[in-house]
Amino acid sequence: MVPRSVPRPGWDPFRSRERLTSLLRSTAAPVTSGAGIAYRTLFLTLRRLVVGRGLKIRFDSHGLTLTVTEFDSRLDLRDLAVGQLGDVLVVARDIRWAHYRFDQGMAVLHNVHLRPSAPTEMVAAPVELTLKLPAEILEDLVSQAQPRLTIEVGDDGTARLRSARHPGWGHVEVDVRAVGTALWLTPRALAAGRTRWPLHRKMPIYPIELPDIPNGLVITKVQLQSRSVLVHGVLPEWHADVPLGRLEDIVFQLSSRSSVLNLARSAWPG
Repeated sequence: MVPRSVPRPGWDPFRSRERLTSLLRSTAAPVTSGAGIAYRTLFLTLRRLVVGRGLKIRFDSHGLTLTVTEFDSRLDLRDLAVGQLGDVLVVARDIRWAHYRFDQGMAVLHNVHLRPSAPTEMVAAPVELTLKLPAEILEDLVSQAQPRLTIEVGDDGTARLRSARHPGWGHVEVDVRAVGTALWLTPRALAAGRTRWPLHRKMPIYPIELPDIPNGLVITKVQLQSRSVLVHGVLPEWHADVPLGRLEDIVFQLSSRSSVLNLARSAWPG
């Protein structure tokens, strides 16, 4: 059985391109109830088209695959009438970006609004991000930065640092926190066999640089869980051009049988 949130192949929520174009053009006069209804209809249509569906999204320099599980906003008509969408929640699972894999991700876009310009611009400020990473990603980062060391995140959510050449000698329990563009590993205890010795807080710190952080993103917190790592970050502001032709194209791509959404600039309608 196909989930109710997954669109049927070829389903056109507006029944015709002309109806969609007419609806979107009604937002040109922003302070009207018609504009609010148009924005709400567009949002609900996008939600129906993406929730529960596996997507492959193409950008200019990389691709992204994911399955959206939540896409929500309060959608107050009075706010929508002046181009204010408020806070928007997006949750996805099975995320793959470049050679990275994330079990789950969540984004809360605060104060989403349309900024009058040529073309129209969508703005959110700030954007809070949370990514759930498999422990293997942290383990790979440590082995690349410190080849003499290995780290593992156990089922109890504890990170243990070992000698790569002599893993049986024991381990050092470490706290993991984010500082700037690096993860800091701070030893808190030494363990050998069944014996555990707490360590002084002024022990040396092992910095591990984080790769490929998007410009402007600030990592705020790292939490260890059972065989996984939660990474929290904040983007002070996000914005994107959303001219009418691009909105139309996105909706019609999503309404097709294909699971590919092409957002590369070369594919944008003029």
